[in-house]
Amino acid sequence: MPRILNARLRDRAGLHTLRFSAGRIAAIEAQPDPAPISAGLADIDAAGHLVVAPFIEPHIHLDAVMTAGQPAWNMSGTLFEGIERWSERKAMVTHEDTKSRAHVALQMLARHGIQHVRTHVDVTDPSLAALHALVEVRDEIRHLIDLQIVAFPQEGIESFPNGRQLMTEALAVGADVVGGIPHFENTRDQGVSSIHFLMDLAERSGCLIDVHCDETDDPQSRFLEVLAESARQRGLGARVTASHTTAMGSYDNAYCAKLFRLLKLSGIGFICCPTESIHLQGRFDSYPKRRGLTRVPELDRAGMTVAFAQDSIQDPWYPLGNGNILRILEAGLHICHMLGYDDLQRCLDFVIDHPARLLGLGERHGLAVGRPANLLILSADSDVELLRTQGHALLSMREGRVVMRRTPAEVTLATS
Repeated sequence: MPRILNARLRDRAGLHTLRFSAGRIAAIEAQPDPAPISAGLADIDAAGHLVVAPFIEPHIHLDAVMTAGQPAWNMSGTLFEGIERWSERKAMVTHEDTKSRAHVALQMLARHGIQHVRTHVDVTDPSLAALHALVEVRDEIRHLIDLQIVAFPQEGIESFPNGRQLMTEALAVGADVVGGIPHFENTRDQGVSSIHFLMDLAERSGCLIDVHCDETDDPQSRFLEVLAESARQRGLGARVTASHTTAMGSYDNAYCAKLFRLLKLSGIGFICCPTESIHLQGRFDSYPKRRGLTRVPELDRAGMTVAFAQDSIQDPWYPLGNGNILRILEAGLHICHMLGYDDLQRCLDFVIDHPARLLGLGERHGLAVGRPANLLILSADSDVELLRTQGHALLSMREGRVVMRRTPAEVTLATS
C-alpha cells in the first residue's frame, strides 16, 4: 500500500505523511522537513500540494445528460421550456441510451476528482425506464463513484397521473432519496400536499430528502417555508435538502428575516446550482436583471449548510458543462459576491465538506485515521491558489487505490 509524502492539509500547518492499510487511512504524521521519495517503494509525492477528501457532485440529472437539442433546442432558455423539451426527449428514452450517456458523464466527473454523486432521476414515466437504468449504473460505477439516486417527479406528484404511486414504486426499484418539485404543481394547494406526501414517504422509508424548491423568480413562490416547517415538526432537518430555492433571491428582506429564523430552527441544508440558475432565471426581466440565485452568503454566514452543484451537462436546461466542479465553484463565488478574503480561504468547503453533510456521508468521508483512504492530490497548496490558477485534481485515490492521474500540460515560451 503506498504512502503519500509531502502533503499539505487544509486544517494543519506544515507537511504530512499519510499511511494506508487495508484501504483505510492508518496514520497522518507531521513531517519536520520535505521527505525524499525512496526508490523501489510505491510512495506518492504530493510535492507540497493540498491533499483533500474527494470532491462531491450533490445535484445532477444523469438521465438527461447530453440530450440538448434532442429532438429540439430550448430556444427561450427558460426552465419551463426545458421541462417541455425533456418531456419530448423522454419519449425516446431507452435502457441502453440512458446507461451509455450516464457512464460517459460519470467518467467526466471522475476525471475531475469527484467520488460521490447525487443524481435526480425523472420518475414521471410509468415505465420508470431511466430509474431502472441508473440503478444498474450505480452498481457498475462503484469502483469510481458512490451514486445516490433521487426519485424526482419532474412533472409533479399531485399534478401527474399516478404521481404518488410512481414515487412509491421508485423507492421499491432502488431510489435512495425522495424528491419533489412543489412549485411546478398546478396549484399552491397541490404543491403543499406534495410536500406532505414526500415527507411522509421519506419518514416511512428512512430515506433522505432532496426537493427542487421554488426554482423560479416569483417572490410569491414560498414552498420553502412549508418544507422547513414540516422538517422542523418531524425532526428530520438533518435529512432534508432544499435545492435551488432561487425565489429567495427575489424575496424582500423583511420576509427573509422571518424565514431565516425558521430555516435555522429546521436544520435543513441547501444546494445552489450557480451556472444553471443564472442561465435559466431572470428570463422575464428586462433591466435591472436578477441573478436568479438563492442567498448563498447569507445562508452560509447564518451557519446553515449550503453547497454548490453543476445540475446539468448538455441537456434541455443547460447546453454546456464538462463535469468540472471547480468551474462551478469559481462561477458561484463570482456570482454570489463571495471573493472576500475569508470566503476564498475556505472556498473548497462548498464542494467537499458541505455536500458531504447533505449526502449524509458521515465517517465515510474526510481525512482522518480509520476512515476510507479516499482522497485527492490537488495542483495547488491552498484553496485560493487552486481557484486562482484554475487548478485540477492531479490524483484521485479510492480505498487506497489510485483511480485517476492527471499529467498537466506544459507550456514553453520563447526566450527572446
